[in-house]
Amino acid sequence: MASTSDIRNGLCITFNGAPFQIIEFLHVKPGKGPAFVRTKMKNLETGKVLDNTFPSGSKIDEIRIENRTYQYLYSDPEGFHFMNMEDFNQIQIMEELINAPKLLKEGMECQVLFHADEERPMICEIPPKVTLEITYTEPGIKGDTATNATKPATVETGAEVRVPLFINEGDKIVIDSATGSYKERAK
Repeated sequence: MASTSDIRNGLCITFNGAPFQIIEFLHVKPGKGPAFVRTKMKNLETGKVLDNTFPSGSKIDEIRIENRTYQYLYSDPEGFHFMNMEDFNQIQIMEELINAPKLLKEGMECQVLFHADEERPMICEIPPKVTLEITYTEPGIKGDTATNATKPATVETGAEVRVPLFINEGDKIVIDSATGSYKERAK
């Protein structure tokens, strides 16, 4: 058992029977009344963010979380299949636990957050920037770069992304996995 003095960014705790990760915290010592800790926590199962205030000195239940590197293999109706890069064990992760499943490409390395005591995956995060090839888009017109106009494009994983008018089929682009938006042309 830990106390509120052990709270730090990234700490994983059990709160109301669910695993949460501390995103932000602030120790507050008002002029009048007892001190407290104001936190912003993310539910590791649902992804929802919750604001909560802990009285200073209260006990919190800390949980062990491990971050492991897995390689994406394939998906089927049962889920997405990944392989551990160290011992080659395979696991299956449901789509809801992956931050951007439409951008997953075979062979991509992802970080999987595990509940160490229960040995179960909690979240799968793909890299922050993903480079993919355009498989279909309407042809660009030369000189159409002065405006911020965009057009739909389909990438090799099947996801649809809005890209500038000068991007053509066969071009490789960098996509921000957090927002699913176009960042730049791949070099």
